[in-house]
Amino acid sequence: MPASPDVFHRTAYANEMAGQLLNPTALQMNVRSGVFLSGIRRVGKTTFLRQDLWPALEERGAVVIYVDLWADRSKSPAAQVEEAVRDTFRQLQSPGSELLRRFKGGSVSAAGVSFGFQLDSISTGGGTTFAQAFAALIEKAKVDVVLIIDEVQQAVLSDEGFNLLHALKAARDAVNAKPDTPGHFLLLGTGSHKSLLTDMATRRAQPFSGALATAYQVLGRDFVEWQLKRIAAGAGVVLPDLDVAWEGFQVMGHRPEELLKALVQLQTSRSPANQAFIIISATLAAAAADVELRAIEEFGELGEAIFSRIAAGPESGVSGLFSAEALAAYSRATASTVETNQVQNLLEKMVGANLISRPRHGTYAVADPFVRKVWQDRANFAFITASENPLT
Repeated sequence: MPASPDVFHRTAYANEMAGQLLNPTALQMNVRSGVFLSGIRRVGKTTFLRQDLWPALEERGAVVIYVDLWADRSKSPAAQVEEAVRDTFRQLQSPGSELLRRFKGGSVSAAGVSFGFQLDSISTGGGTTFAQAFAALIEKAKVDVVLIIDEVQQAVLSDEGFNLLHALKAARDAVNAKPDTPGHFLLLGTGSHKSLLTDMATRRAQPFSGALATAYQVLGRDFVEWQLKRIAAGAGVVLPDLDVAWEGFQVMGHRPEELLKALVQLQTSRSPANQAFIIISATLAAAAADVELRAIEEFGELGEAIFSRIAAGPESGVSGLFSAEALAAYSRATASTVETNQVQNLLEKMVGANLISRPRHGTYAVADPFVRKVWQDRANFAFITASENPLT
């Protein structure tokens, strides 16, 4: 998979992750139980997976199967994974296929790999199971197989998706528990719903309980510098200083699309570049946050009071949301008596809506840090305004 000059490549991050997946140290062996990588929406996860991690894994000789469960929402997660697995096996079996041309590891010749089953029979509902298929591939080709499922949380939203995860767990156990296996089966699930991904790795009822849950590393200052240099190649372009652009990028939640949008808007501003860029960044951040904040309104005054309490606390999360003091505060905010079960019900709904996450039992945090920052800024502004105008 050739590198694209129009993409910012995170080579070091990809190589580090690929190394941990394929050659874990004694302290990293839990990656073979599965890895669930979470990050908020539109921060470059999919670009990283496709443009950097996938090639890094193949460079080390692994067979990579990539599935984006949001690519075709009309198909079930199981159907999408089955199609991707069959397609990969078909390419491995076909001489001259694109996959074979770039394949670097194991015992795969240009003539391909022959399997003792019909590829169309690979399924979660009978026929050749994932466990049988992956075990046969790894035994014949002597390779590691990495299945990357983007937006993997979609799989827990239906019985069919849950059965898919059980089938993948069975494949993991069948391959990785085999003595002297020539390769391993590795599942990397990514998604934007932090609580669901954490639950998939930690709750005993989940097939991949015991897997590693970790956070995606957002783009840094080096990306901002790359983007500025790339745009500076055009004649007559107005750009902010790097320090200012980096500050604005952080305000916008490390979202590459928002950075580009802000730089485009800067071209029509009549104010000094640095001053205008900060204003544009704050405006775009607020507009993006509004989409999330409007969702909070659906939960009424009590929902807003609970969210406000969470947002006012540390980014790592807030506990004590059911304490007598908290219930009294909610009651004052809503001018009605608030019971524990009402709070529990709304917390579960806000977790389900991905407005808040549950990093630990009894602890809740705002799912998107920059939404939390906008909420705090607006709350502070409202407090200052009320203080200056006590009669309004």
